[in-house]
Amino acid sequence: MATDYDAPRKTEDDSESIEALKERVPDKSAGSIDSEDSDNPSSFDLPGADLSDMELDVVVLPPQADEFTCMSCFLVKHRSQVHHEDGGGFICRECAA
Repeated sequence: MATDYDAPRKTEDDSESIEALKERVPDKSAGSIDSEDSDNPSSFDLPGADLSDMELDVVVLPPQADEFTCMSCFLVKHRSQVHHEDGGGFICRECAA
């Protein structure tokens, strides 16, 4: 079916007044403002903030039997990603491309 792009898009039945649209949208100034974001439960830190008193707990796993470290990008990859073995180690498919 062909579409006539020059034809008017709205009919009298489809049109709504600005006031009717404003009534449907909730007022942003009304209601309480949640001071704590659910995505970021801690306070927002600006770049360059002093984080020297913070501790970071990280579990480091030893290399698995089916993994290798690419000698070009130094990422740990699965053995299926080996492109070739260089003199000192393995090179992944992405670095060989």
